[in-house]
Amino acid sequence: MFKIWVDADSCPGEARKIILKASTRLNLPIIFVANRDIPIKSKEKINTDLFTMIKTPSLPDAADNYIVENATEKDLVITRDIPLANRLVEKNISVINDRGTKFTQNNIKELLSIRNFNHELAQIGITGEKVKNYGQKEIAKFSNCLDKELQIKIKNNNN
Repeated sequence: MFKIWVDADSCPGEARKIILKASTRLNLPIIFVANRDIPIKSKEKINTDLFTMIKTPSLPDAADNYIVENATEKDLVITRDIPLANRLVEKNISVINDRGTKFTQNNIKELLSIRNFNHELAQIGITGEKVKNYGQKEIAKFSNCLDKELQIKIKNNNN
């Protein structure tokens, strides 16, 4: 059975709820990885047999490295970290972000280039591209993308 991995440091609460519901509904193991405690509200139903929280040391890229070292080609990873997504795509691991974008061999290099350009602009004091709010449109797009990817994984796992 495949696992859902979540780079939980920057995953919005609304996305976490959707991921937890999908894990419970489909009886899929889910692993949140972060270098700090991630709040899970008591009203969110969690199947504790399926849920794992990995807290890594507070070192640069510790959570990212843990995911790269432990996720497999059968798994699905959710992250908004484009350098992490690039590392995972290079290992043929399925990756989506919390806004409903699937990272692929076809788009990851361009997205990484844009990210690096914006990072360089920020380092010299020029504001790069702003991240839009996380509203209903983004939540719906993420939910649809997650469902689609999970259905693909389930189908491939059963073959």
